[in-house]
Amino acid sequence: MNADHTLKESSGTARQDSLAALDVLCINTLRTLSIDMVEKAKSGHPGTPMGAAPTAYCVWQRYLRFDIDDPGWLNRDRFVLSVGHASALLYSMLYLCGVKSKADDFSDNLAVSMADLQSFRQAGSRCTGHPEHGWTAGVEATTGPLGQGLANSVGMAIAQRWLAATYNRPGYALFEYNVYAFCGDGDMMEGISAEAASLAGHLELANLCWIYDSNHVSIEGTTAITFTEDVVARFRAYGWQVISVADANNLDQQTSALQRFVDTQDRPTLIVVQSHIGYGAPHKQDSREAHGEPLGIDEARLAKQSYHMDPDAQFAVPDGVQAHFSAQFGQRGKDAHTSWNSLFADYCQQHPQLAKQIDCMQAGELPDGWDLALPDFSPDEKGLSTREASGKVLNAIAAHMPWLLGGAADLAPSTKTNLNFDAAGDFEAVVAIDNAYFSAELGNASASYAGRNFHFGIREHAMCAIANGMALSRLRPFAASFFVFTDYARAAIRLSAMMGMPVIYLWTHDSISMGEDGPTHQPVEQLASFRAMPGMVLLRPADANEVLEAWRVIMKISDRPSSLVLSRQALPTIDRQKYAGASGVAKGAYIIADAVDERPEVLLLGTGSEVALCIAAYEQLSAEGIRARVVSMPSWDLFESQSEAYRDHVLPPDVLARVSVEAASAFGWERYTGQHGTMISMQSFGLSAPGKVVETHFGFDVSHVVAAARAQALRHRSSIG
Repeated sequence: MNADHTLKESSGTARQDSLAALDVLCINTLRTLSIDMVEKAKSGHPGTPMGAAPTAYCVWQRYLRFDIDDPGWLNRDRFVLSVGHASALLYSMLYLCGVKSKADDFSDNLAVSMADLQSFRQAGSRCTGHPEHGWTAGVEATTGPLGQGLANSVGMAIAQRWLAATYNRPGYALFEYNVYAFCGDGDMMEGISAEAASLAGHLELANLCWIYDSNHVSIEGTTAITFTEDVVARFRAYGWQVISVADANNLDQQTSALQRFVDTQDRPTLIVVQSHIGYGAPHKQDSREAHGEPLGIDEARLAKQSYHMDPDAQFAVPDGVQAHFSAQFGQRGKDAHTSWNSLFADYCQQHPQLAKQIDCMQAGELPDGWDLALPDFSPDEKGLSTREASGKVLNAIAAHMPWLLGGAADLAPSTKTNLNFDAAGDFEAVVAIDNAYFSAELGNASASYAGRNFHFGIREHAMCAIANGMALSRLRPFAASFFVFTDYARAAIRLSAMMGMPVIYLWTHDSISMGEDGPTHQPVEQLASFRAMPGMVLLRPADANEVLEAWRVIMKISDRPSSLVLSRQALPTIDRQKYAGASGVAKGAYIIADAVDERPEVLLLGTGSEVALCIAAYEQLSAEGIRARVVSMPSWDLFESQSEAYRDHVLPPDVLARVSVEAASAFGWERYTGQHGTMISMQSFGLSAPGKVVETHFGFDVSHVVAAARAQALRHRSSIG
């Protein structure tokens, strides 16, 4: 366990010996800071930082291009800590490297200060339990749920390839960064990692390097009790280059492996590094106790002694450590950014329109004219499905916004998300495809890294996490599937909301009305669950014109994800001359049909396909002399953000007779119907039958809505009398 010996590189000169000694000192400082952070917090994960410190050091100090003064530099290399519980290692690195933040509330303008290290896992600290993007500069993605960071890194690598293919020009290599993702045994076990790795291998993302810290320990003990597969063989089968490093403490081996990654141009790279969890702790090294709990005062002292560090010093940073990081990591990033700024200044002169697009994209702004070609939807009783309407609007916008791009989990023909305008193309590694096949099957012979149609395969979970990585790279991605399959991808979608990434989610086949596929494919509880998710804007439009207005809303959102929930079946295109215009979608809910005197005695509340049902019931109620109001409520999120006056105007508090109609779980509707309102909803998982049969079976027809409205009106007339 003599760190000075095991980390020392072969040398032949006094200077090399001195540099090697500094390498050792820096690595051991990363270890001791991590130990002290966990000890002071009385919680955390010290073992992986202790064992993996040499690996992280080698990546950052010798390869990573990152400007400490501008963590958001466009052409920086990305480092994603997928093994998020090892956050103490990342925070220690950010501190020792002196990474800055432009936020006004940061101490000494540092992304991570010594005070932050000393308040690890405490309220207000930039050193949260798991890394949080947007809270700590230098954290590229919010990680913690294992495998998410790996899939994010695939999205980042995809973004680099797309940006380079779209904006690089001869002599102007604006986008040429690499993506490094640091992972562990747990990441390798998660299914999302397999999904993401398979796609990355297919796409030949040679700019992607996963570094697997293999320490063979998880919370329950040795990984031998659950994980005995041949990871090397698996990744080679995926089409990856796999490099093994037998000893994490051997910097020569680590450097050689990283250089092979940099030199490889035809496939992604997995570097498998064998390490010891809790390295240097005499009683806890290679044990599960080192994984997720403090070492304890005595064991921490012994570990520091094994590193030849002062066992009694807390949060010690020896002389020369930060200067050494500055001379290599810091200077390399500064020089690279300075050169890039000069290159981009020339690029702006030579390619001003492309440069304007890059600036607009990075600022999260919409380009001029993005909405000039939006389609018109005339009244039509037969109508069209909202998925079809969405596809038309999507294509109209994407044709004028080059960085709006995405795809589906093998369902583009069903979700209507294929971009079919000229030059949209398909994102693929050119050498890996048969263009004739793509021309015949997809109607698009243009396939390259500049393509904007993405084929994620049947990988819903990875698709959504990859979309997060693309959004973190400032692209505007969309991801699509059937609504019921969001259950496969929930963790990634939740992280979209947590990070405030404006991913556009397009979920089709939104209800029991899809019919014959039956309850396995009929979403029931999903609407309620998405409405419960903080930071998610959910819209379920009632017809083509509500779809159009929903897209107007979505495109202006830059700090949250959106979920557009769409029908498979055709819905009538509502006559907006007879009923209210669809612009009310922007407020989340609006009065689409009202009593003649605007004094309703019963409210009919609906979303999506059920709004047309409410309108039909309204007409019958009006003929019977019952004053009804129909409220379309495509987005509860947006409605709740309106003023109290507007909300009371739409849903008058004194009108207690209320009926909600939605072919999904009733959970949450009591907010709007009140304690005594009627909720026409789903209480089971659906039925396999034609859509109309299913609707009638569960009471989603005019007669049931009218009967419920009558009963509500009579009840409250009686109570008023």
